[in-house]
Amino acid sequence: MIRKKRKWDDASDEDPGAGLLNLFDVWIAFAVALLLALVSYDTLAQKASTSRTVTVIKNEGTPEMEIITKEGQKMERYRASTETLGGDGERLGTAYRLKSGEVIYVPESAMPKSAPGP
Repeated sequence: MIRKKRKWDDASDEDPGAGLLNLFDVWIAFAVALLLALVSYDTLAQKASTSRTVTVIKNEGTPEMEIITKEGQKMERYRASTETLGGDGERLGTAYRLKSGEVIYVPESAMPKSAPGP
């Protein structure tokens, strides 16, 4: 059986390293694309981190509890206090702690109080 000679058969006989060079070119292109993707991701992550709000609660349920809130570039810390506060105000509602540990706030009804009778 006689095999028909093709154009690329001659090229591969002359340069056995041509396939490796082509593979090297593909890997260089892949590395450059990966580098560009990482740089653009880092830039987008920095922009996104400045426009979102993050809240972290440290030592939850202990006297040393601390709430840290970051809004854009502004960061605020709130610490639990054992001080008793007082003053004038109005009752807004009631909070209940369930057996599961969840706290539910029930606001006072918005209905006007009835006038005292005669």
